[in-house]
Amino acid sequence: MANHNWLVTDDGTCSSFGSPETLEPRRYYRLYRFLTELEDILDIFHDDISRLEAVTPLVRKLLVSSYWLQMEYNTPDPRTGWSVNFLYREHEFPITVQMVAWLPGHASTVHNHGAWGIVALVGGQERHRLWRRAPEPNYPDQLEPVDEVILNPGDVVALTANTIHSVEPVGDEPTVSFNVYGATNLSDRYEFDLEHHTAKPF
Repeated sequence: MANHNWLVTDDGTCSSFGSPETLEPRRYYRLYRFLTELEDILDIFHDDISRLEAVTPLVRKLLVSSYWLQMEYNTPDPRTGWSVNFLYREHEFPITVQMVAWLPGHASTVHNHGAWGIVALVGGQERHRLWRRAPEPNYPDQLEPVDEVILNPGDVVALTANTIHSVEPVGDEPTVSFNVYGATNLSDRYEFDLEHHTAKPF
C-alpha cells in the first residue's frame, strides 16, 4: 500500500503534497539533528504551509532512521483512552515533539491546535474527521463537516494552525503516532461542541 502526505488547511480542505518516498539516510539521523534543522526552517519560512511542506520530509527521514522513537509511547490510560509521551520540550523553544497512542473505541474531542502540526502514523489505523467554521448569527461557533482522511502506518497528515479535526482509531488495534507541533497560540485553541454549536478554550 502506498503511503501519503496529506495537507489539511483551516477550511478543512485535504490535499496530497510532496513525495512520501523516503530512503534511509547513509548517516544516522538523530533527534538533535532533526530539531536543529527544524529550527533553521522556522527561521526561513514564516507561514504554516511552507513550514509544513519543509518539515514533513524531515519527519519521514527521522522515523526511517531512528526506529527507537517508534517504541517511545506509553500504554493508553483505559479511562481516557489515550496517552502522550513528550520526547522533547525546552523552555522558550517553540516546538513540541511527542508520541500519542489511542485505544480502540475512544476518540478525541473536535478541536484545533492553535499551532501548525504534523501527525505521522506509526501503528494502527486512524481516522481524522475534518470540519470548518459555518457561523450563523445565533451560533458563531457552528461547524460543518468537510471531509475525513484515514491514516495507515507510514502516512503523514500536516495541519495548519486552525484546522479543526477529531481523531479516532479504526478497527481493533491501538494507534500510535509521532506528532510535532509549533508554538501554540492558546487564545486561538478551541474545543468544539457539535451538538450545542459552542466552543471553549482547549
